[in-house]
Amino acid sequence: MDIVQVIFLAIIQGLTEFLPISSSAHLILPAAILGWDDQGLAFDVAVHVGSLIAVLLYFRQDIRELVTCWSQSLVGGVQTPESRLGWQIILATIPAGLVGLFLGDVIEQHLRSIAVIAATTIIFGILLGLSDWFSNRVKNLHQFTWKSALFVGCAQALALIPGTSRSGITITAALALGFDRTSAARFSFLLSIPIIVLSGSYKAVQLAQLNQVPWAEIAIGTVLSAITAYLCIYLFLAWINRIGMLPFVIYRLILGGVLIAILLNT
Repeated sequence: MDIVQVIFLAIIQGLTEFLPISSSAHLILPAAILGWDDQGLAFDVAVHVGSLIAVLLYFRQDIRELVTCWSQSLVGGVQTPESRLGWQIILATIPAGLVGLFLGDVIEQHLRSIAVIAATTIIFGILLGLSDWFSNRVKNLHQFTWKSALFVGCAQALALIPGTSRSGITITAALALGFDRTSAARFSFLLSIPIIVLSGSYKAVQLAQLNQVPWAEIAIGTVLSAITAYLCIYLFLAWINRIGMLPFVIYRLILGGVLIAILLNT
């Protein structure tokens, strides 16, 4: 990729990774409109690392407390709200991990099309709106149970279908269970950490098998993705209670319509 493509896609990926609007849909649009080739494995690894850095930095205090309490529960059996949340995040990661392991290649080969992404962008956008509008939003982060964590985890597995949006579907599921917007978003972002680690590690193993690694693309993609993802997390959590999910629902419907128009004209 040339430098303009690397910068543009890294920023887009960083912005859309944690917003409920689907990063895969946004990476298809430049290719469809500008004729760009697929960004490649190196870029995927770079933006995964960037996103991981961003979420680790933003939630560094939460993560430190979760890891400490989880470790204490593992060794001494002491259970706290933070240790239970740590176990629930692990539980919620399992469904997506299993689906990715056994069906990841099938999904990548057969579902990564404009038609699928347009449909999922619209359908899951509507579901996001319905969950937000009809939820009583009274539960907080520490009211997650094993059942609710597993439900959100199963929803996360659907995000392997391009266009669904990992953050979008997990926030939708949490809202549907009655969690407030901030708690739904925070659980979604914390839940992204193990899944990004798993996905990034898998891609990194593939990258290590290449003879030539474009280190310049990796460095630029990582830095820009990390910066934009961090800003995205900060602003989303700061504004979410004021703006709600309606702007993202409207945006997804428009984006899905644009993708359908592109499909009809190709």
